[in-house]
Amino acid sequence: MAKGYWIARVDIRDPEGYKDYVAAAKLAFERFGANFLARGGAHEVVEGPGRARNVVIEFASLQAAHDCYNSPEYQAARAIRQKHADGEIVLVEGI
Repeated sequence: MAKGYWIARVDIRDPEGYKDYVAAAKLAFERFGANFLARGGAHEVVEGPGRARNVVIEFASLQAAHDCYNSPEYQAARAIRQKHADGEIVLVEGI
């Protein structure tokens, strides 16, 4: 079965408030076996608009990635994130 991935690109507006998102999202990530492959760190925008923070999270399957995103735990975290950051998340099936 192909793995599933979240690709998130985020600009944090309120770093202190964003810490609440990180703590809340941890519950969903632990429940669904998230494996962080990239989490912030150095990056270079070579094409198109960029964001300050780039994250790649691996899941056992695309279904697990969807289930994590749609879980009550992550939806609560999402509400916190949207107060403190702007960005986008794409769910992708691996090969």
